[in-house]
Amino acid sequence: QVQLVESGGGSVQAGGSLRLSCAAFGYAYSSSYCMGWFRQAPGKERERVAIFYTVGGDTYYVASVKGRFTISQDNAKNTLYLQMNSLKADDTAVYYCAADFSPERCLNPTYWGRGTQVTVSS
Repeated sequence: QVQLVESGGGSVQAGGSLRLSCAAFGYAYSSSYCMGWFRQAPGKERERVAIFYTVGGDTYYVASVKGRFTISQDNAKNTLYLQMNSLKADDTAVYYCAADFSPERCLNPTYWGRGTQVTVSS
């Protein structure tokens, strides 16, 4: 039974930082092909934020967060992280952790957490 649980969300002022965590249960992160962070703001489509390819350690970021967000993982703790710096009001959204075991599904993963709210005020 695969389960992903996000934490670390909250309310911050613009320019602040947050670190999101995603704890995995039921499987080891090392067994997945990729892990990622997605977000969805009210009235907007779900957006791909960052992807971590566990097989090689490659990372991908949406252009709007490059230089500000960093995705990483701690295999020993079975946890995925998203360090978010220089937060902007446009970063306000529910952030979701996701994973998949197939490279063909990394951009649209099968397994999802329930999300954690990030609110950035101006």
